[in-house]
Parts: sequence; C-alpha cells; structure tokens
Amino acid sequence: MICLKNVSKEFNKTKVLSDINLNIDEGQLIRIVGNNGCGKTTLLKILAGILKADDGDITYSEDCNIGAVIENPSFIENESLLYNLKFLYNLKNKFSYDICEKYCDLFSLDLNSKIAIKKYSLGMRQKAAIIQSVMENQNVILLDEPTRGLDNDSMNQFDNLIKELKQEGKTIIICAHDGVENIAFDRVLEIKKGKIEEKC
Repeated sequence: MICLKNVSKEFNKTKVLSDINLNIDEGQLIRIVGNNGCGKTTLLKILAGILKADDGDITYSEDCNIGAVIENPSFIENESLLYNLKFLYNLKNKFSYDICEKYCDLFSLDLNSKIAIKKYSLGMRQKAAIIQSVMENQNVILLDEPTRGLDNDSMNQFDNLIKELKQEGKTIIICAHDGVENIAFDRVLEIKKGKIEEKC
C-alpha cells in the first residue's frame, strides 16, 4: 500500500531520518516507538504529505486515502464541533451527520453542542481529532500520540475503535509512548539514530 525507499530528512544539518526503507501492507496495524525527537512525527508527516523528504521515494497505492492526527490538532477555534467536522468533511466528500454522530457518541462528545472548540479540554480536542481522521472512511490512518489527554473510558473506546478499524481492513500506524498496551499490533517498529528496525 505504501513503500518508502531510501527516505531521508534533516533539520539544521542534523539527519533525523536516514535511508528509511519500509513496506506497509494493506490492513496492517503498526506501532512506531522511539525516544522523543527520534523522528516518529517527522515520518508520519512525510507519509501524510505534510513534509517533503530530502531524499528517497515514496509510492502509494491508487486507492490510498489518508486520515491523520499529528501533533496538536488544528481547528477553526471560534466554531463548534459540528461546524468543524462539517467543514472538513465537505472538503472532499458530502457531509454525513449520521457517521459523525456515531463517532461522537462513541467518545461521549455532543455533536450539537454550541460550545466553541477553543473552550474544549485537551482530551476533548484529541477525541475530535481522532473522529476527523476516520469519519470519511479513510483506509490509511496515521495517529501521533492519539491517547494524549484521554481518560480511562475514552482510552477503552479508542481501543475498541482500533479493533473495529482493523476488522474493516484499514491500515493503521500509531506512534505512541503509552496508552496502547491493550492493542494487538501486527508489527512494532523502532526509530533509533535515524534508522528504522523491526522489533516484532
């Protein structure tokens, strides 16, 4: 589904990723680990097309449709959750209220609340970000520290969501230090000194 060949990226003459070679197959559930600053977020940004690699090639299957939560989620701060999800949905597809309501109910968010996103807690913003990454039936989902700010109930619902997406054949890549211990990953990869290696 996605193939990286000799992908490298540096910042301020410091090489963060060095000759990364990686094949990601359809339906795989992958965890990427590594110390802070090792390049996990950079790799996700490159996969999502937010950053351009300095060297190397990335190829995607024709049906690749990416949804992502990377770093701090951005929203139209003065608008409601419904406004934001509708705005994002309508960029590429026709808005589905029912689908958004399904995911909001899963994470105990009120889709019809008039509260502006800027007043949301960290956990509420994180849940909104997760929803936008899956609501359009994206088949490749990139999640950077997705459990940050989630309470125990929401973390359980997140685990259930990942299981459901896996059963649907979605390709999911999660960068996380913790909060994902109950998820049965197909592969665990580690980024260390710019290189990536298979741990299990």
